[in-house]
Amino acid sequence: MKSIDFAPILAGLLMLALWEGLTRFFQVPSVILPPPSAIGAALVERGPLLLPAAGVTMGLALTALAISIGLGTLVALIFARIPLLERSLGPYALVLQATPIVAIAPLVIIWTGIENPRRAILILAVIVAVFPVLTSALAGLKAVDPGLDRLFRLHKASSTQRFLRLELPTAAPFLLAGIKTAAGLSLVGVVVAEFVAGTGVTGGLSWRLVEAGNRLETATMFAALFLLALMGLALHAVLSLIERQMRT
Repeated sequence: MKSIDFAPILAGLLMLALWEGLTRFFQVPSVILPPPSAIGAALVERGPLLLPAAGVTMGLALTALAISIGLGTLVALIFARIPLLERSLGPYALVLQATPIVAIAPLVIIWTGIENPRRAILILAVIVAVFPVLTSALAGLKAVDPGLDRLFRLHKASSTQRFLRLELPTAAPFLLAGIKTAAGLSLVGVVVAEFVAGTGVTGGLSWRLVEAGNRLETATMFAALFLLALMGLALHAVLSLIERQMRT
């Protein structure tokens, strides 16, 4: 079993202690920068409100990630099978990825209907997260050893057999690396989309951030940010564990 690295934990505790000490020594107003103790108190006090909101945001992010994995892998398979399509449509995928999500969010919200904010949020999050899955899966499919591919064809292996026994094992590490990137981007996409949607109907954590900001409850804002960071770390930790299990 791999030993725990305590260096990041000690560094984090040191930074929190320094943060606490400096804010108290210089008497920084809590509305500008609350000390960690105030943030912890806000997390406990507002927990019944923030935790369900965090669950909503995480649920949307996981749904967007699942859609991105399916869609990105499917498009990568099509591009790998039909290079002409990759040459024709690949540049447009790059254009879509390079377009800031906040620029297209109002259009998506209008197209899906203002009464369907969750649908708009999912679409925007998928747009952000699908590209790493697509590029990683495509790179993995192209990394198949030509010699092994010829050997499979020589033994008259079917397309399904080649995919399951050759292409998929080769592409899996590439795909997982793309999924790890997409996981963080799906969470970012949901948060940004919730902000742009500007509605509390979804009940996500972004709306709680907006509410706290309007009320100048800075400690509550930091508590919500802490939960968002914790969610991102949890996603990364789970995917890293899966990656280690695949390597063993």
